[in-house]
Amino acid sequence: MFLSKLIGYMSNDVAIDLGTANTLVHVKGRGIVLNEPSVVAVERTSRKVLAVGKDAKEMLGRTPQAIEAVRPMRDGVIADFEMTEELLRNLILKVRKHRHLVHPRIVVSVPSGITEVEKRAVRDSAERAGAREVFLVAEPIAAAIGVGLPVDQPLGNMVIDIGGGTTEIAVMTLNGIVHDTSLRVAGDKMDEAIQQFVKGARGLLIGDRTAERIKIEIGSAFELDEELELEIKGRHLIGGIPKTTKVTSVEIRGALEPPIKAIKEGLYQTLEQTPPELASDIVDRGIVMTGGGALLRGLDRKLREETNLNVRVAEDALLCVVLGCGKILDNLEAYEQVLMKGNA
Repeated sequence: MFLSKLIGYMSNDVAIDLGTANTLVHVKGRGIVLNEPSVVAVERTSRKVLAVGKDAKEMLGRTPQAIEAVRPMRDGVIADFEMTEELLRNLILKVRKHRHLVHPRIVVSVPSGITEVEKRAVRDSAERAGAREVFLVAEPIAAAIGVGLPVDQPLGNMVIDIGGGTTEIAVMTLNGIVHDTSLRVAGDKMDEAIQQFVKGARGLLIGDRTAERIKIEIGSAFELDEELELEIKGRHLIGGIPKTTKVTSVEIRGALEPPIKAIKEGLYQTLEQTPPELASDIVDRGIVMTGGGALLRGLDRKLREETNLNVRVAEDALLCVVLGCGKILDNLEAYEQVLMKGNA
């Protein structure tokens, strides 16, 4: 007993929300200690890591030929195994107090629709990055636990978690997912839709960071009381020279219609597959939205009007998944049933 407590004290166990856009790290007993972009900057020839997180994101679209800024996660899963390992290793080293002693146990959130091969890739990356044990949990369950929903009770709980790469829509009860829809449509697809609109309507090429800025500053899913506009800069398609133009919130709302429609259809699909008793619970209890994409202006109102259900955005929507992972880490035995089974 004493030995296990000592190992627990020395190991600095961590919970990780390994996201397409951002990676958040929760350390047992200390809370959330890191929120960094999921970006790694490397030398092209040697593959030596030059920067991770915020410093690497600053280099996106601004690197010389010798340096490459990589986003190793795509659509919520590992696209670049080596760089994901480097990302995890660097972030784990940043938060470990006793880095030369006992390796930590790690709880990692993953999309509910992840394949066995993708699970193995996450486990391997975390183990190679220094974990002694790796536990996986589906993002919607982690989000629900983070919000404080009673997922262990015989009640229907519904969560829409909109991240950077995936949207997870799930109905849960008794520590399990009854039905879920995992869409590869989320914040990144919204950014791409904005880039395509600006290219077609203004003949201007803009980068990922500019598209994200447009989404955050004037993006919306529902009519605004006061419509907005934003001045942006990019490279003109014809002349190839830098140019400034303005876009409006009305235009961007139109550009965002396709990804929002895909999320709406995923919600309908999940509701149609929900057993009647749990559906009645959802009518009474409503639907909780989490993740960065949930913060798009008016998205909750749009889905509320479409479904006639109480759709609301969680407090600290960006943090719900990592908070849930942290609660699981604090009491692994109590939450054993929510962890993904299998080693593959």
